[in-house]
Amino acid sequence: MQLSDTAAEADFRRRLREWLGKTLPELPAAPDPADWPGRRAYDTAWQRRLFDAGYAGVHWPADAGGRGATPSEHLIFLEETELAGAPYVGANFVGLLHAGPTIATEGTPEQRARLLPPILRGDEIWCQGFSEPGAGSDLAALRTRAVRDGDEYVVTGSKIWTSHAEVADWCELLVRTDPDAPKHRGITWLAMPMDAPGVTVRPLATLAGTTEFAELFLDEVRVPVANRLGDENDGWRVTMVTLSFERGTAFASEVVACRREVRELARVARANGAWDDLELRRETATLAAEFAALWRLVQWNVSEAAARGVPGAGGSVFKLRFSEARQHLYDLAARVVGTEALLDGRWTAQRLQGLSYTIAAGTSQIQRNIVAQRILGLPKGR
Repeated sequence: MQLSDTAAEADFRRRLREWLGKTLPELPAAPDPADWPGRRAYDTAWQRRLFDAGYAGVHWPADAGGRGATPSEHLIFLEETELAGAPYVGANFVGLLHAGPTIATEGTPEQRARLLPPILRGDEIWCQGFSEPGAGSDLAALRTRAVRDGDEYVVTGSKIWTSHAEVADWCELLVRTDPDAPKHRGITWLAMPMDAPGVTVRPLATLAGTTEFAELFLDEVRVPVANRLGDENDGWRVTMVTLSFERGTAFASEVVACRREVRELARVARANGAWDDLELRRETATLAAEFAALWRLVQWNVSEAAARGVPGAGGSVFKLRFSEARQHLYDLAARVVGTEALLDGRWTAQRLQGLSYTIAAGTSQIQRNIVAQRILGLPKGR
């Protein structure tokens, strides 16, 4: 793993900075967080700018429509866009970071040709239909049924915590196609059009008052067999590919953001006198070191993914430690800012949102199990 820029990478960084410096001042004001049609339009317009400039899917393979960037160039892109304050992938993070890379890896030529270009252009938004009520963290316990009827599957069931379902065109959907098989072996991965008859979306309000999640109700929804990724009942393996992308680099930009937040927190502490607390300074320095180490771990994981084709178990190590370090950061921020944090929407929102990070993309308990089994070689628990 190389930690410093080569001449080519330094040139890539320079050209990207120049483009960001020219493009970002041209952007309109960001919409209200509760304005979902506005957020979709804003996020997809940014994606179109990236596409037109040749930066869409920077790390996707060239034969999937991406730039085919090296792992180092991918991280340079994530680092520079975050440092410049560029818009995040936003409403289409499922398509760009999860479904798209999975389709690029597992899809047929026809599926890649139909589904990938609209993601890269910002024309179509995806949501994730994995979790279900009553299944908890046991994703393999899903009960949404898909019964084959000729060239279609008839899907009935429900999903919960379906990210960005309100504005999505497609859903990466897990269904049970063989109820008699062991629970990990009877699952199938489908690409479901969200405008199909029988699909109902009910937004969910989070602790922070946002509605980026929804319940999804499926009443005899017909999905073409041609929309299946992988073989029937092979969905668990395909899902592990999806989750490895989700845990591998999906939070990389946020590591850069957290490193910036640590510096901002130190500035605030110096200004309000909290910096006189030796223990607080020690905690701040520890967090700065943790996020620096996490950035190096991201570099390692991306390099490994380039060599193997998909991210490895190191993504679980990263996700586990990052989610807990992020919570620690905003707990510390509340102490530094004090009661003013309750009046500052930014600090409050980040602290409340941080509570979800040890659950989203696989709970910390699940990540510990993965690390124990796949890295330490420990047996599965009974």
